Amino acid sequence: MLQLDPAFLATSHALGDLRLCHVRLQDDARYPWLVLIPRGAGLREIEDLPAADRAVLMEEIVRVGQALRVLGEALGAPPEKLNVGALGNVTPQLHVHVVGRRGDDPAWPGPVWGHSPAETYAADELAYATDMARRALSR
Repeated sequence: MLQLDPAFLATSHALGDLRLCHVRLQDDARYPWLVLIPRGAGLREIEDLPAADRAVLMEEIVRVGQALRVLGEALGAPPEKLNVGALGNVTPQLHVHVVGRRGDDPAWPGPVWGHSPAETYAADELAYATDMARRALSR
C-alpha cells in the first residue's frame, strides 16, 4: 500500500492508479495540474526506480499529459505547453508534476512553484475537474 507524504493529502485529490503511479489532481484551479506518485517504499529519486519502472514512468507521464490536455480543454484553459518536473525540494517522496501552461497564466513564463498561493477549486469545480480527469485517464 502506498504511503503518501502528508503534503499530498493537503494539496491534492486522488484520481486513481495507473500501472506504476498513483495520480492526484493538484488543488490549484489556475492550472490543469496532475501529480504522479510511483508506488514503492523509500523512493526519492527517479534513479531509485528499476530501469523497467523508469520506462513505465515515462509512458505514464505521456498518458497523464494527454489527459491533462483533455482536462484543460474541459476547464476552458487548454494547455499550450506541458511542464514536467520531479523537484522534491519540499516533499522528498518521489513524484512528478505535469502542469498545463498558457501564456496568459499567472506565473508565465516562470515556474508555478513558489509564484503565489494556490487558488483551490470550489466544490463544484473540483467535482467536475476530478470527473473529467478520471475520464481522460481511462481512455
